[in-house]
Amino acid sequence: MILSKFVNELPIPPILKPRWKDRFHTYYEVNMTEFKQSLHSELNDTTVWGYEGSYPGPTIEVESGEKVFIKWINNLPDKHLFPVDYTVHGAHADVPEVRTVVHVHGASVEPESDGYPDAWFTNGFVKVGSKFNKAVYQYDNNQKSVTLWYHDHAIGITRLNIYAGLAGFYLIRDQRERLLNLPSGKYEIPLIIQDRSFHKNGSLYYPNQPDKPIKGLETSVVPEFFANTILVNGKVWPYLKVEPRKYRFRLLNGSNSRFYRIKLDSGQLIYQIGTDGGLMEYPIGIKEIILSPAERADVIIDFTNLEGKRIIVTNDAPAPFPDGDPANAVGTVMEFRVSLPLTNIDTSVIPQYMEPFSKLSEQSVSKERSLTLNDNMDQYGREFMLLDNKQWADPITENPKLGSTEIWELINLTDDSHPIHIHLIDFQIIDRRAFDAERYKREKVIHYTGPPMPPEPQERGWKDTVRANPKQVTRIIMKFGPYTGLYVWHCHILEHEDYEMMRPFIVIR
Repeated sequence: MILSKFVNELPIPPILKPRWKDRFHTYYEVNMTEFKQSLHSELNDTTVWGYEGSYPGPTIEVESGEKVFIKWINNLPDKHLFPVDYTVHGAHADVPEVRTVVHVHGASVEPESDGYPDAWFTNGFVKVGSKFNKAVYQYDNNQKSVTLWYHDHAIGITRLNIYAGLAGFYLIRDQRERLLNLPSGKYEIPLIIQDRSFHKNGSLYYPNQPDKPIKGLETSVVPEFFANTILVNGKVWPYLKVEPRKYRFRLLNGSNSRFYRIKLDSGQLIYQIGTDGGLMEYPIGIKEIILSPAERADVIIDFTNLEGKRIIVTNDAPAPFPDGDPANAVGTVMEFRVSLPLTNIDTSVIPQYMEPFSKLSEQSVSKERSLTLNDNMDQYGREFMLLDNKQWADPITENPKLGSTEIWELINLTDDSHPIHIHLIDFQIIDRRAFDAERYKREKVIHYTGPPMPPEPQERGWKDTVRANPKQVTRIIMKFGPYTGLYVWHCHILEHEDYEMMRPFIVIR
């Protein structure tokens, strides 16, 4: 089924209003429900899951330092929209089929409010997963202005819950950002980019068997899933009417497995001003942006003097990335139409300098960890990935001390790039370096085959998700805090995360 491009206007998620706000704290309630929504005018309405009756969920906007409490409420049905695989860790037949727990991705929070995968709860809190579980989460927002997002994180079914629609933006703002005079108000737009496939009746398609069905398995996790249409803010291939002026876009790759290499077909520069962890030191003008699942880029696009033009956002990232079949790329994302009249003179700027960026010192490092990314086969002959060759339930081996600085070497022995996300903290990318992976598998010794490569210009800032490329060692540096306790790190390809490519870690005193 081929859907027409650029026939539906881009929706902009509403800003969520708090239930209560005073000078001490802000309180929200967020319901998760099942409902029907039009994802394309040529499709029947699609059954989705969402927060507050919206897919994607409403944008939560908070101030730096604002103490926020959110009651996450599961009002979903007992039956899942998609087939649940009971062979996957945490999703066994003795636990409820529909479970949720919310993680604000990139947030610095105490463990009880981080959305630990085992801290799931069912509709009405009838059943709960772990001791962490509670109804109201606390977010102190002790971060600078930044683009975060919230999404489901229930163990074993994260790929299904997010694919059903459970994701939304969470923006922290501060005074420094306001003083920069960036495009704002209706000229600042969040864009969550996701891929989806559909049945003819308009319902969402998700595979329930691998390419080669396995006897005795009703459903089966797939190594990756690449859908055939692109949605932005919950619409298939939408268009956005813009004025001939500067706009700020918060880009988020919210897909399960798909990477994007985004360009404008006009050939013009995209001005990047922020990474996962907030504003960069200086803006950079680039022709393309690579976004792995969960990565964000804060950008400005200048439509000045382009009246009447139509500009298509394109994607040419192969799937899987970086060495998969280029034919698996879905080449179109959305369209900008410079068709609105200028309502007032554009006084917004692309600043020359935004905020200081102090590099973490390698001299301050108290521990270096070498951690492998591994490819394995399970008892059914299915591919599955591991971190440091350990499964979710193995004993915890990463226990950084509060306030300590560590370097993690991510040694990728697989054929794919993996977006590695570490909860609680932001990190900086030091470098990447090619090595002989086959020799490492034989001898457990790193033999480098090339010089260290610095992070790409688009990555030179604070990050919470990094592309660990195949046959490379990716080094990241981070300081652990401000909280102690139990967190997780994982690959953000959701099919990998759900099937063993996730590990707990504990920050200790």
